[in-house]
Amino acid sequence: MPTEILMPALSPTMEEGILAKWLVKEGDTVASGDLLAEIETDKATMEFEAVDEGVIGKLLVAEGTEGVKVNTAIAVLLEEGESAEDIDASAGTAPAPTPEPGPRAESKEARDQAQGGEKTLPDAPKSQDGGRIFASPLARRIAADKGLDLSQISGSGPRGRIVKADVEAAKPGSTAESTETAAPMTAQQAPQGQAMPTGPSASTVAAMYEGREYEEIKLDGMRKTIAARLTEAKQTVPHFYLRRDIRLDALLKFRSDLNKQLEPRGIKLSVNDFIIKACALALQAVPAANAVWAGDRVLQLKPSDVAVAVAIEGGLFTPVLRDADMKSLSTLSAEMKDLAARARDRKLAPQEYQGGSFAISNLGMFGIDNFDAVINPPHGAILAVGAGVKKPVVGKDGELAVATVMSVTLSVDHRVIDGALGAELLKHIVDNLENPMVMLA
Repeated sequence: MPTEILMPALSPTMEEGILAKWLVKEGDTVASGDLLAEIETDKATMEFEAVDEGVIGKLLVAEGTEGVKVNTAIAVLLEEGESAEDIDASAGTAPAPTPEPGPRAESKEARDQAQGGEKTLPDAPKSQDGGRIFASPLARRIAADKGLDLSQISGSGPRGRIVKADVEAAKPGSTAESTETAAPMTAQQAPQGQAMPTGPSASTVAAMYEGREYEEIKLDGMRKTIAARLTEAKQTVPHFYLRRDIRLDALLKFRSDLNKQLEPRGIKLSVNDFIIKACALALQAVPAANAVWAGDRVLQLKPSDVAVAVAIEGGLFTPVLRDADMKSLSTLSAEMKDLAARARDRKLAPQEYQGGSFAISNLGMFGIDNFDAVINPPHGAILAVGAGVKKPVVGKDGELAVATVMSVTLSVDHRVIDGALGAELLKHIVDNLENPMVMLA
């Protein structure tokens, strides 16, 4: 019988999206892995792939449609021998019902819908605990050809679905991420159904400005997500703040000398590149601070995965530089430029802006002297970076001098990092920036 293609959840925080563009038309034959549509999520515009083979029998949602709920039918796929006459005229006109809370038997159809529209095959493999493993048919075929056990592969697709890229990157004997460890992280990263900030209703506020000229700006998915997550952070995360001034003169001279040497290679390091490296090395020096809050436990990370806030039109991204402590300054610089450019075009994949244990928000280039940043859960801390400005300072010999000073504020989640530990982390960041040659040792 005809199969409904459902609106997928392309990011953990996605509850609805915009069907920006169809890449197929009715009557087209598609195979697993073919691109079907471009979908705007709360963070980016992403391509949606087919997971089954067949013929596009009907497109149920027009291009440009906003507010399409996850698991709403957006098209109908016909199998071999079926025609448009087989399509139930009422199919796909209403969103899939939301499962009621509480333990109950779950139908095969409900499980399929929970996987973003993927049809569960009768011979789908099971994990070690007996649970069903969700993978695209193409991923299953590649896994079979390579002799891979799907139960040992972590999925990066919607809701953890295993896709082509996962099995192509996997090696025989690779192990999946521990479910016990991953589950709390997902719950923290994806606050589905998070309530929007409370306050006066829209009509009440509008009445206050009756007779005054204004423009009403509709909230897009990104702005709604920012509002929900940062309200959650300020309401539930016990912030405390640590402040330090950093003398930048040695770093600025070292950076200038390095850039002259790197100029033939077309590389130009920014102060922010040094800040990223300094924070990554500090997390290694103070491993207890390289941690995140996971609901009922703390997860202490081994690598230094540092997120950096990037402002874009209408919001921001925090792309993650993974293993930043292991990378050279030039590599970090190139990677950061690439991530920032694709963030501004909303072309980042979810795995590129999710995760990390620590974040940096730099408003120094806007002339801001200092500020307090809001922690992005489940991160344990975020460093707010101000501008480097000339200030009078007292030298070690007691003489007055002029130095370039940058003010930073470390916002810390007290559930994860206590005061003394946060102070130790910040001290290492300051030491690295005031003695930049140490970072190359």
